[in-house]
Amino acid sequence: MLKKKLSKYRIILASGSPRRQQFFKDLDLNFEIRIKEVEEVYPNHLVAQEITDYLAILKSKAFEHELTDNEILITSDTIVWHQNKALGKPIDFDDAFQMLQKLSDNTHEVITSVCIRYKGKTTVISETTKVSFRSLSAEEITYYIEKYKPFDKAGSYGIQEWLGYVGVSKIEGSYPNVMGLPVDKVYQFLNQL
Repeated sequence: MLKKKLSKYRIILASGSPRRQQFFKDLDLNFEIRIKEVEEVYPNHLVAQEITDYLAILKSKAFEHELTDNEILITSDTIVWHQNKALGKPIDFDDAFQMLQKLSDNTHEVITSVCIRYKGKTTVISETTKVSFRSLSAEEITYYIEKYKPFDKAGSYGIQEWLGYVGVSKIEGSYPNVMGLPVDKVYQFLNQL
């Protein structure tokens, strides 16, 4: 449906995330992947959604002067927000283990911001989903990290993987958002272009 509507545009997804790429395929969109290295550093005073908004915009600025009028650029950033702290991607096994221990028997927020640039305009769409984990044993956490290697995932887990199936006790809000993209909001925005 969107493919026909957006046929005069070239959609650029600036994300290396396999999950985001799959969402765009599932939306039946023609898109290309263009990635630029951006140092994902944000000012210390930013909190929660301010962080993801800032980083999604920052990623889009790398393309600022090279977009044509028929191109739509989409950048995104996701964090896990827990106890007033952003949990990004783990650097190693120990970091992942500590993150998952913190999330165990707790509720956290998954926040994603999507920046859409086209025809000189910039729009940011954000979504927050609450995710609750039951109590996780050290053995379960170790098994998950060793088998699934969640080093490319904010908060050290993928809700669509084993730990999500056995560990998540409750979710409030958008499920795809926890995987890195509020698909419904992105679809609605693109559908209105």
